[in-house]
Amino acid sequence: MAELLLTAQTGRPLGTRSSRRLRREGHVPGVVYGLGQDPVAVTVPWPELRRVLTTEAGLNALITIDVDGDKQLSIVKEMQRHAVKRDVTHIDFLRVDPNEEIQIDVPIVLEGEAKEVENEDGMVDQTLFTLAVYAKPNAIPSELTVDISELTIGEAIRVSDIVMPEGSRTEVDEEEAVAIGTVTRSTLEAMAAEDAAEAAALEGEEGEGEGGEEGDGGGDSDDDGGDDAGGDE
Repeated sequence: MAELLLTAQTGRPLGTRSSRRLRREGHVPGVVYGLGQDPVAVTVPWPELRRVLTTEAGLNALITIDVDGDKQLSIVKEMQRHAVKRDVTHIDFLRVDPNEEIQIDVPIVLEGEAKEVENEDGMVDQTLFTLAVYAKPNAIPSELTVDISELTIGEAIRVSDIVMPEGSRTEVDEEEAVAIGTVTRSTLEAMAAEDAAEAAALEGEEGEGEGGEEGDGGGDSDDDGGDDAGGDE
């Protein structure tokens, strides 16, 4: 896992108005906490924060945060964004011990193409997007990849199918589904329409058959009546 350096400043004024002013000036308010130490309110320059958040490690990067000269190993625990602009409005850094396991949510990425699902006009429905992983800070994976190439309609890839990187583990139920091969709504509607058309056609054929039988019965009755009349004469 990548380890990056980020410089933070303390002594920021608290409050919504002050936080807005800081953001306008290109800084993001945040807090550093954990390991039994007091939380510290900080600000970090947005360009530097963006740099450490856009590496291959993503949000799970190990960040050495320099707080007034005191370097502390941390990870991003929570990040808040503006509802519309999606700008980062606040960030929480969690201090971590390099020798102790921590729990963190790791993104799940699907790989490959589910050809059998595609051939049946289905789709792959991803039901689990992150997995709670336990690992020491240096062993936290940036993402977990899952191969969906062998997935079929009605089948599921489960947590037990995920290959956990060395040094990491999960306590999530191994039977929990990660991705499922499903039939799309449009395909179901098309199948239902086809079944309805076949049923209607079958009913039509049965109706024609019943009509033909009734016609044949009426002819026999007329013939019988003619013979009787001839016998009377």
